Amino acid sequence: MKKDDTDQVQVEEEEEQRPEAIWSGIIAFGLVSLPVSLFSAHGGKVALKMVDANGTLLKRQFFSEEGNRPLERDDVVRSYEIEKYHYVVVEDEELEALEPKRSREIDLKRFVPLSSINPVYFERAYYLVPDSDTTKAYRLLARSMEDEQKAGIATFVMRGKDYLVAIIAEGGILRAETLRFHDELRTPEQVGLPPRQHADKKQIELMRAAIAKAMRKRFDSELLSDQQTRNLMQRIEKKLKSGTDVLKAPEEPPAEAAGNVIDLMQVLKERLQGRQSHAHDDHASTKPRPAPQRGKPRSR
Repeated sequence: MKKDDTDQVQVEEEEEQRPEAIWSGIIAFGLVSLPVSLFSAHGGKVALKMVDANGTLLKRQFFSEEGNRPLERDDVVRSYEIEKYHYVVVEDEELEALEPKRSREIDLKRFVPLSSINPVYFERAYYLVPDSDTTKAYRLLARSMEDEQKAGIATFVMRGKDYLVAIIAEGGILRAETLRFHDELRTPEQVGLPPRQHADKKQIELMRAAIAKAMRKRFDSELLSDQQTRNLMQRIEKKLKSGTDVLKAPEEPPAEAAGNVIDLMQVLKERLQGRQSHAHDDHASTKPRPAPQRGKPRSR
């Protein structure tokens, strides 16, 4: 396959093998310390790049509403909006001063019944993978928590931010679910839900009968198949094979891009095969998407 036909459709490619850990440290529980690494439990999604009609990548540019003036990085500052057109500037130095003290410890202090945690608080899942020397202790903790249906509540610091997590054991594996803070959730009153009302007994019985009729023994993982994305990838592969709407890459790509050319057809085939089998793999994980860069405040 020619280089000109590659790298036209950008798929958020994660390593097909074991991804890189995004955090490493220890689970501290009493006198026990378990070295672990943190891996995102979420895989990447298909990402389409924005290009012009010639296939040249586009870049985002900030503009000031005043005079439609383009801004450089040093012209951009962070701010908190008090009301429309009324802001309080927050400098990088101030944000750095508010960051928690760096730590490599997941401080596991208490356990609660797993059923007592409302799933609405779950934000993002991570697998906790043990070091090879501590597998036995890791399995013992996971087995004990799973048998008792208990979740551990812990805190840790990652990327300059404090996280509250629920550590859950399932299938002999520990998973950390970051929890949303209470003030991040809306109440039923805020979204306009009506107050609870008394239901007729006969209507309740009819509803229960309808639920029982549609009941299944277990959740079907096939329902988690992203058919829309699969259709998109199949369409892209078809267009690539036929040469339809395939934009030619520049003859002399930039140096940093030249060493990163991939066989796009192979990538598409692997992605399609991977998505078809993903629903049957309960422990698949991929490298997390890096956080976007923010603007740097100007000097004052």
